[in-house]
Amino acid sequence: MGNVNTGTYSYQAYVKEPENHPDLSKGPTFDPMLGFPNGRKERVMKVSESEMEAAGISHEYRDYCAHLLIDFYKCRKDKWPMAALCNHERHAWDKCQADDFHLRMREFERERRLKARQNRKEAMKLEEQTIE
Repeated sequence: MGNVNTGTYSYQAYVKEPENHPDLSKGPTFDPMLGFPNGRKERVMKVSESEMEAAGISHEYRDYCAHLLIDFYKCRKDKWPMAALCNHERHAWDKCQADDFHLRMREFERERRLKARQNRKEAMKLEEQTIE
């Protein structure tokens, strides 16, 4: 339950329900606070762009987990050739990457469901207008 393979996703996005599929090239279209009465905590980067550049972090890894990757790189440099001693730092970075991925997937699913809800409401409104 909940596992979606690529084929199912592609079918749903492009064939079955293309009108409910969020546009990935644009940001969120709905209010991020919608459905959160107490608000949400804003995500902030813990390291600056210059710190990431100084640490040699490539552009593909400059995300919310970069501070942990910097720690891992530092540990690996300090403990070389025994880089296996940095398993804790590597695990922390891997967990952060997985948590970030899950958060992005939940945001995508939230956007998809809100879009489907909006489309249902518009369809009901059109149906009521045609009845009258």
